[in-house]
Amino acid sequence: MIGGRGRQDMRVTMTSAAARSGRANEDFTGAVPTAAVLIDGAGISGTESICRHGVAWYARSLGGSLLSLVSRERDRGLSAVLAEAIEQVTDDHRDTCDVADPISPSATVAMLRLSDGLIEYLVLGDSFLVLDTAEGAPLVVSDPREVIISRSYEPALEAVANGSEEYRRVLGELRANRNQPGGFWLAKDDPRAADEAITGSCPISELTGAVLLSNGASRIVDRFRLADWPGVMAVLASSGPAEIIRRVRQAEAHHAVAADDATIAHCTDLGEA
Repeated sequence: MIGGRGRQDMRVTMTSAAARSGRANEDFTGAVPTAAVLIDGAGISGTESICRHGVAWYARSLGGSLLSLVSRERDRGLSAVLAEAIEQVTDDHRDTCDVADPISPSATVAMLRLSDGLIEYLVLGDSFLVLDTAEGAPLVVSDPREVIISRSYEPALEAVANGSEEYRRVLGELRANRNQPGGFWLAKDDPRAADEAITGSCPISELTGAVLLSNGASRIVDRFRLADWPGVMAVLASSGPAEIIRRVRQAEAHHAVAADDATIAHCTDLGEA
């Protein structure tokens, strides 16, 4: 019981699957009674020469820092919490790694928190957060900037061999738009990126649930179009997150699309008495 406003916790069901066996999962998800966090780590070939820890370490470290901060600093906004978490993790490897290099590890972030009758939310990068409303269509929260900018580079990337010198050059040009005005924003080494996150809140009383998805899991809607968002929420309610990822993996195999790490955190029983 908090402030006489009823219970402030929730049930969270989480599933995360690496892109393939034997490869580190560069996603992270975790929860505390009042909050859930999903991190989708990002890196390209050569990252290991810049940061000895790697992308999976960055994702785990940022997620752990966020969960610690968000559970104990309930009066701070989510952007401020994210900024401090970015600074903490950057400090953890500043002395051993080139944290400012354009190809050093980075991550997208999706998080929500129950607070005095509200769900507060934040999205930075191309992960998704979907709020299942009691009446009407789900509210989809996304940050499309990276997707929009990446589209202009797709023809050049598709015209050359994956992993080739020219591929890396074009990818480097794309990454130069990261954390720049007019570009797209991710968690990396600059805490000011948190100010660019998409944030908002919604009364808990208007919701029946919420879900956080990495872009490897959101493929069920935005790439393969196997379901719309109401359909996704229905599958989650009946079969859970693992079924969403199973369907994504089937579609990847059918269309010969390289698999991606896929992670879902499904939040229900929001603050029920």
